[in-house]
Amino acid sequence: MKISAFALRNSREILRDKLNLAFGLGFPLIVLLLLSAIQANIPVELFAIDHITPGIAVFGLSFISLFSGMLIAKDRTSSFMLRLYISPMKSSDFILGYTLPLLPMAVMQTIICFIAAIALGLTISMNILLAIIVLIPSAVLFIAIGLLCGSIFNDRQVGGICGALLTNLSAWLSGTWFDLSLVGGTFKKIAELLPFSHAVDAGRAAMAGQFDMIIPHLIWVIGYAAVILVLAIYAFTVKAKSDNK
Repeated sequence: MKISAFALRNSREILRDKLNLAFGLGFPLIVLLLLSAIQANIPVELFAIDHITPGIAVFGLSFISLFSGMLIAKDRTSSFMLRLYISPMKSSDFILGYTLPLLPMAVMQTIICFIAAIALGLTISMNILLAIIVLIPSAVLFIAIGLLCGSIFNDRQVGGICGALLTNLSAWLSGTWFDLSLVGGTFKKIAELLPFSHAVDAGRAAMAGQFDMIIPHLIWVIGYAAVILVLAIYAFTVKAKSDNK
């Protein structure tokens, strides 16, 4: 009940910030429309809709990190959170209470992205539903990154890290815009050690019906998400103790 009540409060806070909500949901659509327009005017298949859509969906999820990070960072400096520190809620309850309302938002963002892709020519198939399901661990990953940053840094710092640094990392190291093999070398090795390219490749494998390729990529994403969630809980615990001193 306490987690549900806290999650409901966080849902209201998210819905209250309509400008950032609209930006988070709408910006990936703008990118998808732009790339589709570019593809329509070039002779080579550079941004095929079935190939680019999972990448845009993952890129869009990076904005969820900004949402989660800003939400928890602002709460940490408020009297509201100071009152909650004396409640029987554990750090894991707080992190779960932030995650639960953000996850439906992330899934809705992914669904909207695929609906837009269908309008732009993506063939309707059951693989779309599979791709949306496959991208759920990626949503958890980006939420966890935001919660970890928000548990450590203030809201201005979170804006820089999640708003600028993370979106660029997830864009350039995910293979969304170009094949990582075109760069190769150390850049490709670093990208493959991070979860972003695996998140995109899992979505693309689902879209292509390459079911045997989904799990190997998902293992990377789920592993990163689990570790970062644990780190977020630990960081929140440490900060809560220091804030109460």
